[in-house]
Order: sequence, then C-alpha cells, then structure tokens
Amino acid sequence: MSAPLRFEGRVWLAGDDINTDLILPIQAFYLPPEEQAKHVFAANRPGWAAQVRPGDILVGGRNFGMGSSRPAARSLKNLGIACLVAQSINGLFFRNCVNFALPAMACPGLADMFAEGDTAVVDFERASVRNATRGQSVEAIALPAALLALVAAGGVFPMLEREGAIAPVR
Repeated sequence: MSAPLRFEGRVWLAGDDINTDLILPIQAFYLPPEEQAKHVFAANRPGWAAQVRPGDILVGGRNFGMGSSRPAARSLKNLGIACLVAQSINGLFFRNCVNFALPAMACPGLADMFAEGDTAVVDFERASVRNATRGQSVEAIALPAALLALVAAGGVFPMLEREGAIAPVR
C-alpha cells in the first residue's frame, strides 16, 4: 500500500440517512471540484466547510450517503476530511469513496460513541475505531485487501490514468 490507512483526528458528526444532495448541493454541482468543497453541508450546517481542518474525521449514522451518484465523496476529500466511519454506508456512495480515495468504513457499533470534537483513531487495516477522548473502541467491518490497496493508491481514477485506460484529468 502506498499510503497509511490509520487516521487520528477531530470528529464531526453527521446523522442518519444523510443524502448526497446535502453533502454536495445542486448549487455547487457545476463548480470546479475545489470550489464544490466549500459548499459541503451548506443546507443543513451553514459555515461548516469553513470550520473543517485537514485531517478531521466524519462520523455518520445509518445509511450515510444515500441518494444520487453525484461525487460527494470527492467533495469531502477535497475539503480535507481524512476518512469516514458510519453505522452503515450506502453502497453507491461507498463505491464513490473508493473511486476518489476517501477511506470509508462501516462500523455498526458506532452509535453514541462520539461527541463532536472528540478525537477518533481509525485504523482501516485493523478494522478498528477508537474514541481517544473517552477510551472506547469498537470493531468495524473490514474492507477487502484489494479495496484498501486501491484507496491507499489514490483511488480508481489515478489507477486508470497510470494504466493508460483514461486520459489524465486536469
């Protein structure tokens, strides 16, 4: 693997059934990707994107990322979110996380384990999530080694560029 898949950072909480429309609102959809990130959660958490620091960790509830296939995972990554852990992650959104190299992992025992601002330690290779502030830990659903390697290598698009399957996106 080319990048470590262990993160420690400040926690931001998201609730259940977070839709991709909330993550990446339509007003931002046609902006350049770097600009899109400034609008993440603008409808339900105005100003939130300006508070996020690189390395922060997003902790979601059930069915995180439901909805359309818009590239909301890319916007979270461009915003500086290091990784996502959630009670459960919508399948289409999870695939976009892999495509854009946003480490994401489902962790069914996560509910009520964190308060916003706590420090999380997320280890994808060990499939573990720890609240360093409270001293609680829980096992997550381990990702297959091939998906871990793909995320660590930068995602699907850089891999396809390296293999000559698609033209470089600039």
